[in-house]
Amino acid sequence: MSNESTVVITGAAGALGRAVTAAFLSRKARLVLIDRERKLLEQAFPQLASDSRHLLLAADVTSESSMAQTAKEIFAKMGRVHSLVHVAGGFTMGESVFTLSRETWDQMMNLNAWSFIVTAKPFVAPMKAAGGGSIVAITARAALSGAAQMSAYCASKSALQRLVESLSAEVREDGIRVNSVAPSVIDTPANRAAMPGADASRWVPTEHLAETIAFLTSDAAASIHGQHLIIAARS
Repeated sequence: MSNESTVVITGAAGALGRAVTAAFLSRKARLVLIDRERKLLEQAFPQLASDSRHLLLAADVTSESSMAQTAKEIFAKMGRVHSLVHVAGGFTMGESVFTLSRETWDQMMNLNAWSFIVTAKPFVAPMKAAGGGSIVAITARAALSGAAQMSAYCASKSALQRLVESLSAEVREDGIRVNSVAPSVIDTPANRAAMPGADASRWVPTEHLAETIAFLTSDAAASIHGQHLIIAARS
């Protein structure tokens, strides 16, 4: 990835999104940062809000029309997009399979699987026309198997992995690489608050995950297709 690369990052205002943004800023990339509200981005990145080299946009990653319109704005201002990093997603637990609500199921599938479809959709054709690009999703180590009280989350992340593999098979010959990182528990303020008694030294630092994501968009990862890199500090 050259210093002139343009990178689109969804969920940029969150803990991982901030770390991913920092990783690409250190590589001098031009950034398009997306979150559900622009004010969240302005609060997270006040130095970028008035920087014409970058673009901060509000969009709903579960809405096909919202992402289509957002992509039009991105290409009008930035021209080519070299990499798309889909950080946005969601997590919930607590319900057993035999008590699982349709609301929880739909929420996880929309946030973690459908959002990847509608986010990637408007970028694939322009990447093909430009001769290639890279797409990276955030799946989870939990996608490998089911877990008690986490069925909807595990299923949605597993679905996301299958989508990554399928899209990779569809666009590999067009020069587009599609992969994911599959972390265990990520060390974020939200996870520390939710699990105050846990040993956070066993969790994945956001900076480590961000560097792996940046690697997957780089020329060094040019031969990696349809893979899910499991990232775990300690099991």
